[in-house]
Amino acid sequence: MADVLIVGAGPTGLTLALWLTRFGIPVRIVDSAPGAGTTSRALVVQARILEHYAQIGLAEEVIARGAKLGAVNLWVKGERAAHANLNDIGRGLSPYPFALVLPQDEHERFLVEVLEREGVTVERCTSITRLDEEADGVRARVEREGGAAEECRARYVAGCDGARSFVRQAIGADFPGGTYAHRFYVADVTARGALLDRELHIALDDADFLGLFPLVEAGHVRLVGMVREAAPGREIGWDDVRREALARLPLEVSDVHWFSTYHVHHRVAREFRRGPAFLLGDAAHIHSPVGGQGMNTGIGDAINLAWKLAAVLRAGWPTSTLASYDCERRAFAQKLVATTDRVFTFASRDGAIARFVRTHAVPAVVPRIFASERGRRLAFRTVSQIGVQYRQCPLSAGAAGEVHGGDRLPWVALPGDERGDNFAALRSLRWQMHVYGRADASLERYCAERRFELHVFPWRAEVARAGFARDAFYLVRPDGYVASASRSLTTDSAGARA
Repeated sequence: MADVLIVGAGPTGLTLALWLTRFGIPVRIVDSAPGAGTTSRALVVQARILEHYAQIGLAEEVIARGAKLGAVNLWVKGERAAHANLNDIGRGLSPYPFALVLPQDEHERFLVEVLEREGVTVERCTSITRLDEEADGVRARVEREGGAAEECRARYVAGCDGARSFVRQAIGADFPGGTYAHRFYVADVTARGALLDRELHIALDDADFLGLFPLVEAGHVRLVGMVREAAPGREIGWDDVRREALARLPLEVSDVHWFSTYHVHHRVAREFRRGPAFLLGDAAHIHSPVGGQGMNTGIGDAINLAWKLAAVLRAGWPTSTLASYDCERRAFAQKLVATTDRVFTFASRDGAIARFVRTHAVPAVVPRIFASERGRRLAFRTVSQIGVQYRQCPLSAGAAGEVHGGDRLPWVALPGDERGDNFAALRSLRWQMHVYGRADASLERYCAERRFELHVFPWRAEVARAGFARDAFYLVRPDGYVASASRSLTTDSAGARA
């Protein structure tokens, strides 16, 4: 009997398998596809995910396989309306103050390699065709290509199987939302021109928009835009791409290597957990590609769930702990979908108001945001996902300084300290207490009794700027979020155990 059956081997399922394995939890991961993806769907790895990868020693390998996104440019009717330098836009906020371009197919292959080094192999051409809840977990019917079938029992099942999730359908979770009217395309192309500068370009026109994303290979870019509807019965192709925005840009497409069309949906499942079954990634939430958030959100789901499953399966925590997964991740998904929906609506909608917003309001506002330090920092916090917080959920309590229970632990560089920064401690993947200033003997005894790692950091100006309170106590979860912040031991996180 497996502890966790993972259905789906995209970045979300692979990350869940990897983190559970690091926690010592046996997993079984299956996928209906014959191999890892071969097309570059999602492209951007955000800073928060790189921070998580650093916890398990993979950040530098990931960065080496990708390319830092240098800048974003806004074009309106063929004229450059704004340019924002993204190099180190998050300086002082994260050890990875940038966004990384790493195509999803490369990302998946990397995660598969790492899992295989850990002794876990994805079972390919394998599907789940039946799922039943039992007293001690789930029973699934596993079918392989060719007809061979077996029953698999597991304590928990994780549905990481995409927008058409079998697991979601099997547990009867509603998936409300909607679909945008326009049909969109995504194309990986070889091109020439001034826009092949390793920067992101967004072009807006009266009735069209285009996104150009750099790819790792020189001369290759990803295009995202709208297509004209073809006649009934005819397959839509490159010739059907809307040309208004594309034609105005200094870009010449020479070869189209991959082209696909799709309708963009915005949906969030009504529940991310039912009994022993969980939904993650696109099985739980789908939305527009605005901001490069989709894949990163799924990976965040996986890391959030992994340590909680480990706490229940290995540390004896009550199963009620798992309710916090739905509270924390569904609330974020709802906010994300609502935000990307508003932005995408004005980027793609027809009509006078939408045209005005696209071609006048946005070009006026965006440069002002990036012209100020405060605006740049806010933009980085939002897009990088370092601003994701769980203050209103059960595992979060207290506040000390500007840091609340439920916040991501603020990052602080420690020049001259052998640890380098306060995030180095997070690599243990264990519960830990942080103190910035002085820790007395009573705190040392307290942490020893509860098996919390104790990390004491010197008080300095950088610590104060990060929002910490001097000599306060910050109980930090295995995923790097603050469970409890307080100035005394009496208000510590209720029920938290190492």
